[in-house]
Amino acid sequence: MIDVSIKKQLHAANGHFDLELDLQIEKGSFVSIFGKSGAGKTSLLKLLAGLMKPESGEIKVKNQTWFNQQKNIHLPPQKRNIGFVFQDYALFPNMTVKENLIYASNQKNPKMIEELIEVSGLGELVQRKPEFLSGGQKQRVAVARALAQKPEILILDEPLSALDSEMRHELQEYILTLHKQFELTTILISHDIGEIVKMSDLLIILEKGKIKEQG
Repeated sequence: MIDVSIKKQLHAANGHFDLELDLQIEKGSFVSIFGKSGAGKTSLLKLLAGLMKPESGEIKVKNQTWFNQQKNIHLPPQKRNIGFVFQDYALFPNMTVKENLIYASNQKNPKMIEELIEVSGLGELVQRKPEFLSGGQKQRVAVARALAQKPEILILDEPLSALDSEMRHELQEYILTLHKQFELTTILISHDIGEIVKMSDLLIILEKGKIKEQG
């Protein structure tokens, strides 16, 4: 489903290095990306989402070209069918839980919003604003909001790292349930080996911008 062959120079604390990747991801798979800080993990996700632009190469998803340097194609993020969940949740503080979901969906699909509220167990929280939610509740809302756009690809940038082990385990189950129920292709950055083993179909290990191992 996803075919990536790109090159991008990155700037790290210890100097410059090239992110050079050639990888294929099958539809419906759950992929984890592992590596030391500064290996290029988050940059890979941003390049895929269109938040950064490669210097050369190509990104194709379902035979649609999202980026091609030679053909001068660079699809903007809003035209890429991706839901992105950041580590810091990035919820709108002035909106309730339900308003966050409605805004993300562009008010196109009220039925989808109600389904997400039910599946995510957010029924009692819909009128609360983010400041009145726990870390785990915020993360559930962040994932639900990403899915409100009806993406085919869900990207998760260390979404559970700030949570305690019990909440982390609960949200792992929650993400796996949504991954299967909505037939997503999911890409997760994680430093937790147990989490990776539990959730992943494919593991990609990055080191200084290169794929060291995958399987």
